[in-house]
Amino acid sequence: MATYEYRCAADGTFELRLPLGSAPAAAACPACGGEGRRVFSPPMLRPDLPRPLVTAMDRAERSREAPEVVTSLPPRDPRRRTPMAPLTPQLQRLPRP
Repeated sequence: MATYEYRCAADGTFELRLPLGSAPAAAACPACGGEGRRVFSPPMLRPDLPRPLVTAMDRAERSREAPEVVTSLPPRDPRRRTPMAPLTPQLQRLPRP
C-alpha cells in the first residue's frame, strides 16, 4: 500500500492509502465529499537516513518559514587559532588587515 496526497479546495490536503500505481487523478474529500486533486510530493524516505542528517534537513525546512534569530556569536575556543596560509611573493604586496 502506498500513501497518496490530495488537495481539496475547501478543506485542504488529505491522504489516501491505495495499492501502488492505482491512485486516480482525483478523489472524493472525506470531510466535504468534494473533488480533491492529486498532489505530487517527495516520498517519505527519512526512516532510512542517519539521524543527524534528518535533523539537519528538518532544521533547513523549518528555516524557510521561520528562520532562527541569532542574538550573539557562538562561543569560541580561545586556544584554537585561525590557520594562516604561508605568504607567497605575490601575496606579500597586498595590504594587511
